[in-house]
Amino acid sequence: MIIKRFSRKMQRAIAALLLAGLAAAQDKHPVTQRKYADVMGFGGAPWLERPERIEEEDPEKALDAIGIPAGAIIADVGAGTGYFSRRMAKRAGPAGKVYAVDIQPRMIEALKRYAAQENITNIEPLLAKEDDPMLPAGTLDLILMVDVYHEFSRPQAMLKKMREALKPTGRMVLLEYRKEDPNVPIRLEHKMTVEEAKAEIEAEGFKLQKVVGSLPRQHILIFVPGPKRVQ
Repeated sequence: MIIKRFSRKMQRAIAALLLAGLAAAQDKHPVTQRKYADVMGFGGAPWLERPERIEEEDPEKALDAIGIPAGAIIADVGAGTGYFSRRMAKRAGPAGKVYAVDIQPRMIEALKRYAAQENITNIEPLLAKEDDPMLPAGTLDLILMVDVYHEFSRPQAMLKKMREALKPTGRMVLLEYRKEDPNVPIRLEHKMTVEEAKAEIEAEGFKLQKVVGSLPRQHILIFVPGPKRVQ
């Protein structure tokens, strides 16, 4: 009887160790071994709207470089309070549309308030999941992620869904703080190198088309659909 009880305890201990090991493995990207960053909570919402962001990130210059044509159908994944969603909605105009995607209900509510204050009506908020942005398939001209991709806990699943949401001629664009530059005053896990982003994203059926380095602190990384990954 004692032996049996000991055996069950050992089994539980082994199972716990295996689960802990699996969780640790899931904290890092399998291609680059980059550690996933924690998601910014709703407490960080004021930081997303800080006045200094104009100088530090130059959002209008970023959107000029990306190009937002009138009538474009866009997704802002990890939209937060809609800082970029609102700007893109104005550029896309009444014939265009911005899906503002976030996994946090309180961010979605803040986003709605900001859009209402600016009388912007062509933003559709979407509450997403960690592994699914909940975007309609084959409809998007552009997917933008601003300082967001590095926080994904399920990046491969998210990229698969986003690739499905893009039109064949669509683009997926990342803005990420430059890890190559030690003078960028952001915690290391919230920065990415071009090579990290390229390795992880091209593995999921995209191709890096262009890197724009004209912003004060961020890369603009422009990806297009490439050959689908062989399962």
